[in-house]
Amino acid sequence: MNTITAEGTADQRVFHRRVFYIPGYDPIHPRRYRELYRKEGAAQAQISGYKIDLKPKKVKGPYGWRVTAIIDDKACETDVEVLVWADIVKSSMDQGIFRTYLQLVRTAWAYIGSGALFRLARLRKGPMIAALYPIGMLLLQLAIAVGVAIAVPMLVARFMDLLYQGITGHSLFFSPFFLVQAYGAVAVGVVAGVLTLRWFKARDGKFLAYYLMHDYAYSAQSKGANPPELESRMAQFRHSIRDALTTGCDEVLVVGHSSGAHLAVSILSDLHREGLPVGHAALSFLSLGQVVPMVSFLPEARRLRGDLAYLSACKDVVWVDVTAPGDGCAFALCDPVAVSGVAPAGKIWPLVISAAFTQTLSPERWVELRWRFFRLHFQYLCAFDRPGDYDYFQITAGPQTLGQRYAGRAASKSRIERAASGYTSVA
Repeated sequence: MNTITAEGTADQRVFHRRVFYIPGYDPIHPRRYRELYRKEGAAQAQISGYKIDLKPKKVKGPYGWRVTAIIDDKACETDVEVLVWADIVKSSMDQGIFRTYLQLVRTAWAYIGSGALFRLARLRKGPMIAALYPIGMLLLQLAIAVGVAIAVPMLVARFMDLLYQGITGHSLFFSPFFLVQAYGAVAVGVVAGVLTLRWFKARDGKFLAYYLMHDYAYSAQSKGANPPELESRMAQFRHSIRDALTTGCDEVLVVGHSSGAHLAVSILSDLHREGLPVGHAALSFLSLGQVVPMVSFLPEARRLRGDLAYLSACKDVVWVDVTAPGDGCAFALCDPVAVSGVAPAGKIWPLVISAAFTQTLSPERWVELRWRFFRLHFQYLCAFDRPGDYDYFQITAGPQTLGQRYAGRAASKSRIERAASGYTSVA
């Protein structure tokens, strides 16, 4: 699919929209996304010359807010809701130091043993560097802790020997107290090593090694299959979206960011298989900074691969996939269906386009952000000081549906569509 057609929609307008935002693997309270939307929306409105304002939500359901906007002299109201699974994320992150290192071994084996790591590396280097970072950082922390555990006993032993020589004139190494000294020094070393590991873990907000390790381990623990608790939550999300389709709004827009993108694929596939309600609102899907191949390339990801193939052929669900080569954490411009090797003959989605950070951010802003990899992974939800045709706030709060906004838009010429997964079986 190279372009979106919008036959029969040219005269339609969006007066009221429901947006369901599905975060990635994030343990933070959803108010963070509200504040990000408020701050960045105001910045984008000032840059682009439109009005946008946030108010308390009026509809029942998950955490959210209401957006009122006037864009291109047209008013629109949007109810944004965050589909929260942060509690599941927090539970999966509740691991001690030893169990995290055990996760490291299991996760590395899941990707290396299946061959997925090497196939992913040939697809995009950036996400692989991001995936290897927590492994390298945790091993470095372990090496430092081991070094401390070895060095401290040696220093303690040397100090005690000098002290003993000063008192007795003889070396402690030839005294009856040598074994006591040796065991004591080893005990001190073990404690020092453990404290070093705890020091690193306590400061993981800076290093992000444990956080990212838990993220990759969550998908790898079942080799790509969704854990039962996640499937249950996804079913709840599906019911919320289905209910919104019949509330009289003009568009229901599902936004999946990072890991939330592959959750949205399965949720929308299940929703469509059930049959969309009669007279439903326009249904749209915007995937941002997706990391779908990290899951779909694993051997047991049959459900996800089947859902990718199914959704890619649904004519009544508009799917636009936005990434950027400047985002080292995403599989930039990789068609998630095609690279997973499950593109059906009737494939029409997604429309793969680039947010082109190096063009849509000023040189000064790009220099400021280019090495802040985690921040750049959230740039899709933020303001651009040189905006192109991708504007998160016009998409989520403007008077056009996603299909209308990108009608006639060609897909990125540099998109990657070659099948690269070693596993293509579907559920």
